[in-house]
Amino acid sequence: MRILNEAQEALLKDERNLLSDLRVRLVEFGAPREDQETLGQSIRQLDELFLLVVVGEFNAGKSALINALLGQAVLKEGVTPTTTQINLLRYGETIQRMAESEHIHVLMAPADLLSEMCIVDTPGTNAIIREHELITADFVPRADLVLFITSADRPFTESERAFMSLIRDWGKKVVIVINKVDILQTEADLEQVRAFVAENALLLFGSAVEIFPVSARLGLRAKLGEPQDWQASRFEALESYIRQTLDETSRLRLKFLNPLGVGSNLVGKFLRIAQERLGLLKTDFDRLGDVETQLALYKEDMGRDFNFRMADIENVLYEMEQRGQDYFDETIRLRRVFDLLDKTRIQRDFEQKVVLDAPQRIEQKVNELIDWLVDADFRQWQAVMEHLADRRQAHQERIVGDPGVGTFHNEREHLIESVGGQAQRVVDTYDKKLEAESIAQGTQEAVAALAAVEVGAVSLGALIAALATTVAWDVTGILLAGVVATLGLFVIPARKRQAKAEMRDKIAALREQLMHSLRTQFERELGRSLGNIEEAVAPYTRFVRAEQSKMEQTQTELDRISTGLEGLRVRIDALGK
Repeated sequence: MRILNEAQEALLKDERNLLSDLRVRLVEFGAPREDQETLGQSIRQLDELFLLVVVGEFNAGKSALINALLGQAVLKEGVTPTTTQINLLRYGETIQRMAESEHIHVLMAPADLLSEMCIVDTPGTNAIIREHELITADFVPRADLVLFITSADRPFTESERAFMSLIRDWGKKVVIVINKVDILQTEADLEQVRAFVAENALLLFGSAVEIFPVSARLGLRAKLGEPQDWQASRFEALESYIRQTLDETSRLRLKFLNPLGVGSNLVGKFLRIAQERLGLLKTDFDRLGDVETQLALYKEDMGRDFNFRMADIENVLYEMEQRGQDYFDETIRLRRVFDLLDKTRIQRDFEQKVVLDAPQRIEQKVNELIDWLVDADFRQWQAVMEHLADRRQAHQERIVGDPGVGTFHNEREHLIESVGGQAQRVVDTYDKKLEAESIAQGTQEAVAALAAVEVGAVSLGALIAALATTVAWDVTGILLAGVVATLGLFVIPARKRQAKAEMRDKIAALREQLMHSLRTQFERELGRSLGNIEEAVAPYTRFVRAEQSKMEQTQTELDRISTGLEGLRVRIDALGK
């Protein structure tokens, strides 16, 4: 068992903690289970022996190479893709095989090399049974070092190049072994094959890769009793690299670096996804900003136009007040004092000459106000629907970079469709007549509460007429009380002034109360209209804001972890220096 010094223990602890932190972030992000499991395996691998994974096409000689390394025929060799599982070779006093799972078998063997590392024999990367390739691709991320075996008679095939690109993406340390060099006739042929492999590896990895040409068949024969084949096998260089170059410190560095490669790959992947989502959320904020701007302008325009329409209604009451002033100037005279004693006549004249058609005019203007409010509400729903429809179409034409990762896109699309669909349903089913009747009913109830009467079948005009007539009764009562009490030259003018002042106050109170009732009712209706639209958009708004906060936090955390991984890489590179 390898004993770590204090610095190495601290490094191991820091790396395990940082990768565990990354694992938590991936869970929160909704990363696919395979990514989470790959990272989990890398974390567990920190506590395992050094892991040497041997990959390559079937019939490239992977099993023969492992047998040569071990110096004994532990693995069965064949020319067909019969290996149906991964063989994990570990040290044991006797050779024995155990099934760890359906696809992983543990093979124990008394070989010195296995006391320092575990060796993994994988199915061919081009196996006829595609499941074999999937098993291998799933196992490679656990490797500390990958020996990629290619055959001298068909070096660096297309399937090998494709598989090696996966290894490169996981940040693996790769050594290429060209097997079966004993079939080549001359050193020139060997150098030609080696140069071809080196050139393609450089293009693929971007830097030079260690390459070892060997004959595994001759190497095993030499170890099994035919030493004359040892030099021809060229196996010494490969073994020297594995046993000496990969000394304890080097193996430890690779052991620590391997999970960093996996972690860096995943951090980069999900940073890109987070950035793509933030870009997409920006278009959502723009969309919501457009809707909010529309609603703000709508509210502003409605408020301004509403004040103009309310001013028209107020003018009707001002005109009634002016007619009242004229009426009292004309009616309250000493020569008509006996007419003033006829209360019924005074009230009738007041209604005919002062109230006149004010209730009908107010009712007409209120009805026009209702129609205007209903039309504006309908047009606003149309505007929201059309805007969201345009944005949905624009989004459908955009390519999303992380399909299938978490529920982000499904939930986002569902909310966009839900809001747009709700707006469409409102527009399709909008009944202007019913809406107008509902608002008219609410207005009547508001005025009826002011008049303290039951609504029933009474029209708005009748309610206003009742309020205006009450003014006539009140003012007439004040007038008659003075006239009956005394008659004289000084009493009549005084009562006229009192009646005019009382009427002015009464109509002002009527105007204030009536306008307050109407304004309160219509502001309530306008608020209800805006509230309905805002309520329809609210789930989408909450989602966008929550996701933006989540993505920004994720980006910050992943950036922090990425910086931490780079710091660990520097510390690991310093091991043994």
